[in-house]
Amino acid sequence: MVTDVETGDIIADLVTPGERAIIARGGAGGRGNLHFTSSVRQAPHFAELGEPGERKRVRLDLKLVADAGIVGFPSVGKSTFIATVSAARPKIADYPFTTLVPHLGLVSIGPSQSFVLADMPGLVEGAHAGSGLGDRFLRHIERTRVMIHMLDVSGMTERDPLADFYVVNRELALHSAELAARPQIVALNKMDICGDLGLADRVEAALRRDGWEVYRVSAATHFGVPELLHGAWRRIE
Repeated sequence: MVTDVETGDIIADLVTPGERAIIARGGAGGRGNLHFTSSVRQAPHFAELGEPGERKRVRLDLKLVADAGIVGFPSVGKSTFIATVSAARPKIADYPFTTLVPHLGLVSIGPSQSFVLADMPGLVEGAHAGSGLGDRFLRHIERTRVMIHMLDVSGMTERDPLADFYVVNRELALHSAELAARPQIVALNKMDICGDLGLADRVEAALRRDGWEVYRVSAATHFGVPELLHGAWRRIE
């Protein structure tokens, strides 16, 4: 996406293969020395200067194109999930912001059923204003057709997964109302190490009351993952 820095106007948004746009026009070219040859001057050592071209200060933003994107707070298991379901191999570690740039993976769930999944950097409160890696995250998620909203229900952190869910959605809405309205399905992750099933029950019940589609999964053990992927595929179709 090409934006004029001075005016803020979007000059071009290139979204299809082979698409082109003129950002700044070059000036009319001058005539070369060939135009000034004569019978007595076979190779003149001068030429005509061209006209100056347009000068613009622009910003170029790359937005990845994926069918589905995994969103959520840092360290909820997004990178582990995409490594489990595709050939993508993002860096995985138990500390915030391990993922610094989005990763893409091709997920195949049947002979003619596959989609591109993006693992997005973690989102925190204030992301719409640039906190954490919010700026990098939000511009990429705009291209996805469905979001897999991942929550950590292991009970091993001090955060409330239900509060995290609404914080992330609030940041999406503050960035773009259209983005906030994008289809979402919710993945309650780390069920394999969930020490309090009551927490998962409470979160799932509250989300289902609000009309969300919820899946219990473990990215590490693959528990519930096929059902989640088929749910994402139905939304993409």
